[in-house]
Amino acid sequence: MGKAGRFACIFTPMALTIASLVCLIIVGLGGTNKNDSNLNSFYFFRANTTDINVKPSDLNIPSNPLTDAIINQTTSAAKDALDVKDFYHVSLWNYCAGDFENGKDKVTYCSPRKNEFWFNPVEVWGLNNTNVDQFFSKELRSGLHAYQQAAKWMFIAYVVAVVATIVEILVGIFALFSRLGSLATTIVSTISSLFLIAFALTATILYATLMGSFNEALKKYNIHGSLGHTMYVTIWLAVAFSFGAGLFWLFSSCCCSGRSNRIKYGDQSGKKGTYERVESPYGHREGPVNFHSGPGYQAPHHGVPLNNVGDRGTAYEPYRRADV
Repeated sequence: MGKAGRFACIFTPMALTIASLVCLIIVGLGGTNKNDSNLNSFYFFRANTTDINVKPSDLNIPSNPLTDAIINQTTSAAKDALDVKDFYHVSLWNYCAGDFENGKDKVTYCSPRKNEFWFNPVEVWGLNNTNVDQFFSKELRSGLHAYQQAAKWMFIAYVVAVVATIVEILVGIFALFSRLGSLATTIVSTISSLFLIAFALTATILYATLMGSFNEALKKYNIHGSLGHTMYVTIWLAVAFSFGAGLFWLFSSCCCSGRSNRIKYGDQSGKKGTYERVESPYGHREGPVNFHSGPGYQAPHHGVPLNNVGDRGTAYEPYRRADV
């Protein structure tokens, strides 16, 4: 396999690595521009507060038409006063919020980007200095605390995966010239894949757990949580591309040497040559040769004694090289 074959062997893992990096970049761009509807569709978690409602029984108040009307008006007024939006999208760096218009999402605000970001509904909904957050269950409070800690690890895993993937592409250039370069790239690819898988698993499990706790604690207020399928499809596509690239890097480190495997006649000095037949030292004889011949051996059928070949110190070469 020549240089062209080596290039073809390296092209596949390089393309898969670049595809994985593109997916990771898209994940990081989610929620960074409120005016881009495509990027706004990339989010981990969505909180729907459109039909938020507080029942009198939730406040230990007897339910009757008067109290129901008062609570409904108070809830609506509080939502407007606190500027609670219809939905909230949680992305890697921040969250975006907006309202429903004509049955479609319209993002009106995106928070400043922040490292190790986690979504705190108490802070986002302006409940810090109120007693409303007391209605959050103990399970939800514990879940939010665990979510805060896990979000830090998830962010670190993402950053390491991106950096390792970029390094993998740079080191992969050297893989074009030698299998040693492919081996080095395979090691970097393994690191990248491990952190990428860690990021994907953490994000999937983390937000799936958060969604369960969120819905369980706030469903009585008609607040619902859901996952962003587009985001998770993109993340796991990045994992698949990275894993495939690692396999092809490993393959290129043990195969695809880049040297030609064609058999050429001639030595390394450039001389061309052919092979010519050398006449048998045992003389020319007609008919089949009996390889069991030896000193004093007689053919059983022809009765003709064969020559005594004796012992020879060197092997017989039926062809010899002749330079031209």
